[in-house]
Amino acid sequence: MHCGRRGARPARREKRPSVLGLTLVSSTGTIPSVLATALRSRRIPLEAVRDAATAVYDAAVRTPLIRIDLDAEFGSRGPAELYLKLEVLQPIGSFKIRGAYNVIRQLTREDLKDGVWTVSAGNAAQGVAYAARKAGVRCSVMVMDTAPDTKIRAIERLGASIVRATYDECWHTVEAHGSDRMTGYFVPPFDDDRFIAGNGTVGLEILEDLPDVDAIVAPLGGGGLLAGIAAAVGGLKPGTRLYAAEPETAAPLAASLAAGRPEHFKGWTASFVDGAGGKSVLDSMWPLLAPLSGSIVVTLDEAAAAMKLVAERAHVIAEGAAACAVAAALTGRAGRGKIVAVVSGGNIDLPRFASLVGATT
Repeated sequence: MHCGRRGARPARREKRPSVLGLTLVSSTGTIPSVLATALRSRRIPLEAVRDAATAVYDAAVRTPLIRIDLDAEFGSRGPAELYLKLEVLQPIGSFKIRGAYNVIRQLTREDLKDGVWTVSAGNAAQGVAYAARKAGVRCSVMVMDTAPDTKIRAIERLGASIVRATYDECWHTVEAHGSDRMTGYFVPPFDDDRFIAGNGTVGLEILEDLPDVDAIVAPLGGGGLLAGIAAAVGGLKPGTRLYAAEPETAAPLAASLAAGRPEHFKGWTASFVDGAGGKSVLDSMWPLLAPLSGSIVVTLDEAAAAMKLVAERAHVIAEGAAACAVAAALTGRAGRGKIVAVVSGGNIDLPRFASLVGATT
């Protein structure tokens, strides 16, 4: 397959096939007011997640859930039992393959005729590129300038063409569901019911392996992972607590939950946590994220310490976003009992990882 961009064809806006069976069309990021009620009642049905589970394993793998021993230093403040859901072991090193494949498998030939594209800090781009390659269609990605080299190289290995852009341009593209610089069918990196349902298979697996789980913590970038887990777990074990993990440098959900409405995060700063912590909570995602148990904000030092802990105890590399989930669980703010931290990805430049965990050569 050759993934590329057809510059001769005009950009085509993606139709948003999401809310309650309605089709939302947006080129500006503003949702028509007649659909406001539908947005407020947006939900991902458990049946959609179960349907995704019948297909996503053509591309994704079922990842293990492992328990790690905690030192006495965590005492009574940490979880009684900490489990790691190792999405780092996916073929692309990230959970994003689940949602991306669930979208692309449902597209028609007409949808695919000009190829597909997405916008990403790296992991969603790899998921879409991988799924596009399996489908035999062209792929291009708008990549944030904060993406590490290891993610850029992985996207290139998958055959996708890369269009570099600033973080602000990429975030505007996420909000608008379109860009005049790109061509083909737009696969949103999180704000799509099919993408979210695919991500929800993580939740199904957790419940199969640990039916008596007390709480689940996952990093929040745009919210697609947590929304999917909530759809699965909320439908099967509604008493389970669900928490977002965000870095202190970019915590829009914490700000939004405090305000009771979607908010932009003031003072957003780029960091090694490139896969979590957007600039805002999208209006369209708010109905799916507002019911969460809360958002646990961690420091960058806590995230780096969690990266080291996961490497030492589980012998895997966790990127910054994944480490935020582990760090959040270790604070004890997710409660006691059996806590699962979703190690969402492991795509980080090795020299940067070594520096963050204090490794020496």
